[in-house]
Amino acid sequence: MQKSRPTQNKRARERARQEKRQQKEARRLENRGRRDSGVPLAPGEDPDIAGIVPGPQPSPWGDDDLVDDAESDDSEEDEGRS
Repeated sequence: MQKSRPTQNKRARERARQEKRQQKEARRLENRGRRDSGVPLAPGEDPDIAGIVPGPQPSPWGDDDLVDDAESDDSEEDEGRS
């Protein structure tokens, strides 16, 4: 039966932990850089609503085409009934 090698196992765990810390730090630096390079805002402008235009907004799903198709289908059915 083999004996476990606690020293080597511990070293491997420590090495893995250290590599994970380095990867996390690299991700943090990358995220900070991305966050800092955002769109510059005018002083006093709320970043949550920056770039929003008042008034009706276009549908993000493109439902306008579906509404037009449904209306044309209804008109065809009405013509058949007359």
